[in-house]
Amino acid sequence: MRRSIMTLLPLLLAGATGCGAVGATREAVSPTTVRVLVRDINIRAAGVDCAGTGPYQHFHNRAPFRVLDPDGAALASGQLPAGTAVAAFAEDLGVERLPTYCEFAVGVDVPQRASYRLEVDGRPALDLTPDSSEGPALVAVVPS
Repeated sequence: MRRSIMTLLPLLLAGATGCGAVGATREAVSPTTVRVLVRDINIRAAGVDCAGTGPYQHFHNRAPFRVLDPDGAALASGQLPAGTAVAAFAEDLGVERLPTYCEFAVGVDVPQRASYRLEVDGRPALDLTPDSSEGPALVAVVPS
């Protein structure tokens, strides 16, 4: 009995370490930030934590997301962090609470693709647009 276990042990270990992947190379990935601006125009103080309101309630802290390639394959996934309220207008309205949008930003590592889409909480995917104005980012504005 001991001899048969010793004979099988190398085979079991080879299977556990993924011997079928010998010679396979991993695709290079680059760090980028996925940024989503939810234009819900809610009245809040700028800079506070927020979540989408009304028809955008699926944008919230811990909402599951996936970054997809053009064929719909998942390249990255995770949970959204809390959003941050940003002023909807550049002018100073002189009040503490003002119309805001809720902005979400999350870091991901993705391989190079021609385009990307973002799925949040199983909803229809949104197109992501590359933007390098503040470092590498993929951006969506909701509604577009």
